[in-house]
Amino acid sequence: MITKEKKKAIVAELLEKLKDTNGLYLVDYTGISVEESIGIRREFKEANAELKVAKNTLIKIALNEDGKFSVPDDKLVGQTALAFGYDDPVAPARVIKKIVEKTKKLELKSAVLEGQVFDGSQLKEVASLPTREDLIAGIIGSIGAPASGIVGAINAVMRDLTSVIEEVAKKQEAA
Repeated sequence: MITKEKKKAIVAELLEKLKDTNGLYLVDYTGISVEESIGIRREFKEANAELKVAKNTLIKIALNEDGKFSVPDDKLVGQTALAFGYDDPVAPARVIKKIVEKTKKLELKSAVLEGQVFDGSQLKEVASLPTREDLIAGIIGSIGAPASGIVGAINAVMRDLTSVIEEVAKKQEAA
């Protein structure tokens, strides 16, 4: 049995992680062995994400205290682990998808990204969302696109003008 102090410590730890995360995933980890759990946690760490197992009641307390994430109560049943995404909120979804494809043991119950709740069946859609860096690169690329279009147009006019001058020169030499 867990003591009250230990429960408070777990809730405090969850609150700290919730404060730092921008993507929260609820995962059913039924049937995962200790060895598999170690490997799974390592994969999350490599993606700058984290997997934390806790009792559903403690997760509910932490979520209610934090108030940042709204998770339906029906998702907090059975064995639940929380996956936290820190830099990239979609990174845990990619790790979960990879593990599901490899072992068929993890199951996404729910995900909360930017206040939007996704059902576990939407794992592929969530995992295919672009990373923050991809979005920034796309925005910067589209900002620079008009300038590069102008440069391309000017180069095309110069190329066309050069070919016209060459044709005129050829006709004058022939005459």
